[in-house]
Amino acid sequence: MKYVCQVCGYVYDPAEGDPDNGVAAGTEFADLPAEWVCPVCGADKDSFSPE
Repeated sequence: MKYVCQVCGYVYDPAEGDPDNGVAAGTEFADLPAEWVCPVCGADKDSFSPE
């Protein structure tokens, strides 16, 4: 399941991960580190909702 940032619209896709920030492809949203933030706007995980 993909998650979208309600602040800027960035979509986190577990199939892609966030390699620029050390998150490997295949990492589910629930498994992201607590300190992970949106790579576009810096919003925290609470600002994301399922797409």
